[in-house]
Amino acid sequence: MVVQRLRERFSALWKRDAGPPERWVVVDTETSGLDPQRDALLAVGAVAVDADGIRVADSFEVVLQHEAAGDAENVAIHGIGWGAQRAGTPLADAMPAFAAYVGAAPCVGFHASFDRTVLARAFAAAGAGAAPSRWLDVAELAAALHPDQHKRGERSLDDWLARYGIETASRHTAAGDALVTAELLLRLQAQAAEQGSRGFAAISRMARQHRWLGSS
Repeated sequence: MVVQRLRERFSALWKRDAGPPERWVVVDTETSGLDPQRDALLAVGAVAVDADGIRVADSFEVVLQHEAAGDAENVAIHGIGWGAQRAGTPLADAMPAFAAYVGAAPCVGFHASFDRTVLARAFAAAGAGAAPSRWLDVAELAAALHPDQHKRGERSLDDWLARYGIETASRHTAAGDALVTAELLLRLQAQAAEQGSRGFAAISRMARQHRWLGSS
C-alpha cells in the first residue's frame, strides 16, 4: 500500500510538471475591427485544457450586447449579426462571468496580446476588476519550435493548423477558434516537452525568448 501511494504521488507530481497545469484556458475573441485599443468586443469563446487534453465540457461562450451590428464586411467575417448583438449579454454581466470561468487558470491565445488588450478594456469598462494577467501566446510558441517555417512567412493560425492537419470547420467564431487553438496548443506542448520544457512557466519562457531574440 505504501509503495502504491508513493507511485501515485510521484505520478501526480510528474503529470503536474510534465504537461499543462491542472487547467489552462484557451481564449479567442471576436471584435468589431482589428484595433484592440479601439474596437468593440463582440464575443468571447474559451475552452479548458489539462494534462488529459481538451475539456470540451468545460467551455465558455458569450456574445456581447450592442445596439448596432457595425460594419457589414466585419459582420460577414464573424457572423454575429444585429439580432445576435442586440440580444447579447450586457458587458457588466459577461465579464464577471468570464472571470469566474477562468478562475486562477493561465490563459492562452493565438496572438494573445490582441485578446489580452481587448479583454482588459472590456473588464475596465464593465468595472469587473482586473482582467486575466497570465498569458501564453501560441503564435510565439509555434515560432520558437519551428523557426524555419516562421521565417518563411508561414505565421497565421491557418498556416499552423494546416501544418498539423487540424480541421477548421468553425473558423472565425470565438468558440471555434478557441477549440482549434487548443488542439494546436496540445501538439506544440508535446514538442516542447520533448525539448525539456514542461509546465506553463517553462513553455512561456520558450515563447518569450523567441520574442526577445527579435525573430517574431
